[in-house]
Amino acid sequence: MRPITKNGLKRRQKLDHAKESFWRRYVFSVDHKMIGKQYLITGLLMTLVGGFLAFSFRHQLAWPGESVPLIGPIGPDQYNAFVTMHGTIMVFWVAMPILLSGFGNFLLPLMVGAPDMAFPRLNGMSYWVFFLSTVVLIASFFVPGGAASGGWTSYPPLSAEPGYTGVFWGGHLWILAVALEFTSMLMGGINFLTTTISMRAKGMSFFRLPIFVWMINIASLLFLFSVGPLIAGALMLLADRLLGTGFYLPASGGDPLLFQHLFWFFGHPEVYVLLLPSLGILAEIFPVFSRKPLFGYKAIIYSTIVAGILSFLVWAHHQFISGIDPRLAAPFSVTTILISVPFAIMLFAFIATLWRGSIQFSTGMLFALGMIAEFMVGGVTGIFNGSSAADIYLHDTYFVVAHFHFTLFPVTFLGAFAGIYYWFPKMVGRFLNETWGKVHFWVTTLSFNVVFLPMFVMGLAGHQRRIFDPTLFDYLQKHQYLHVIATIGMMVMFAGQIPFVINFVVSLFRGRRADRNPWSAATLEWVAPSPPGHGNFDTELRVVRGPYEYSLPGQQKDWLGQTE
Repeated sequence: MRPITKNGLKRRQKLDHAKESFWRRYVFSVDHKMIGKQYLITGLLMTLVGGFLAFSFRHQLAWPGESVPLIGPIGPDQYNAFVTMHGTIMVFWVAMPILLSGFGNFLLPLMVGAPDMAFPRLNGMSYWVFFLSTVVLIASFFVPGGAASGGWTSYPPLSAEPGYTGVFWGGHLWILAVALEFTSMLMGGINFLTTTISMRAKGMSFFRLPIFVWMINIASLLFLFSVGPLIAGALMLLADRLLGTGFYLPASGGDPLLFQHLFWFFGHPEVYVLLLPSLGILAEIFPVFSRKPLFGYKAIIYSTIVAGILSFLVWAHHQFISGIDPRLAAPFSVTTILISVPFAIMLFAFIATLWRGSIQFSTGMLFALGMIAEFMVGGVTGIFNGSSAADIYLHDTYFVVAHFHFTLFPVTFLGAFAGIYYWFPKMVGRFLNETWGKVHFWVTTLSFNVVFLPMFVMGLAGHQRRIFDPTLFDYLQKHQYLHVIATIGMMVMFAGQIPFVINFVVSLFRGRRADRNPWSAATLEWVAPSPPGHGNFDTELRVVRGPYEYSLPGQQKDWLGQTE
């Protein structure tokens, strides 16, 4: 398949646009903007599923044995399934489609000055493969035995032998759904890379690309290079379950540690596949709302590349107590701690961008600042997990749960909300309500800390995770009040999303109208109409400067667009 040329695409889109039906335009669209919105909406809807599962098992932890609203009491098997599916959904069906596919699809062609993706039909196919994976995953709840319950990492031998969990078809469908989701993301990654390389506007050199575009492309490369071993591992796991092979079963001569190596060789770069688009969103928001050029543009790019390479050299820090050769612990501790250096450089660059800037606390900016603050807590606590001496004590405790959520929650939700509030005017031509947006920010951020800060205390006290009923253990009963606090905090956090949902829906139809460039931003997407039509731009663009030209001396206005 060859990438379509810009002129050819424009001619075809004019013809297609004239005869588009509702289904073609809004459902089976090949327009990158509609596909991006489809990924965003699907990811947000899956958040409801993953969030309700979290509420259910947290309710059980706070008040063991009591009836959970809407579904009644849950048993140990359901608890295991809910924990497994919550982790799976939040990582693969919420974070990836929203951050990588949603924002990537909508923004990347606009930011490089292209009329669409290089392979529009492949792009449409990627979304529908993703949608099929969603259907398969949801269907797994309703088959005999229920959904997968071997943990979101699906470690063997628990996942390799259906008899251990009592889940047969649910496990098979989990593997099939993940395989379909990976296929979808691979198709999207190929499109991102090809579009960036071959469809940039005239004058758009690589070092004039917005940081968000760099982040999407590096994240796509990390996914492309890391996912192969896990796909092979998943096929071997399926063979163990269906064909009776023994790749991971010790009784058949297999080794369960093999799957852990294959999973985490993918799993740790996957963290950065989620993180990089979110950092890219911040890199676009901070210069606009501080009215300053982005500090350290090239340093951020080089640091991201170094972090991407190092991400393939740290996987065994997840296995310090799994039985790997102890002599491997020291080198993996060193690489794990070393990878914090490039991310420290990026965060320093973001903070330096804010230094002495004319900061405007819009809702998007608040979420971006909140993401930095919360993510730093996750990053600092990760150093303890990277040290083998500390990790031997902390492994599999609630300290890890808290660290993991202080890393991924800000990346997935605070970063995504920052992007939604910032680019909503470009997506629909209307503003979200700022007052309700700020209510949404403060309730979400404060209640998030109420949920997960107590887990650091529980983890340091030795409270292990994956326990159905903590009150059965005498030494854990004195910490039970912390489970209650965390669960109440979660209820408040969920209630805090109601203003966002109402604001989102109402603003779609009645929000204040936005012009092309309501934030006075310099990148190319703000040259296009709001919302952009087919072909994106009214005229062919010629880029003459970088993406972050703010507060230039001697200029009448405090910014210059990339085409000015």
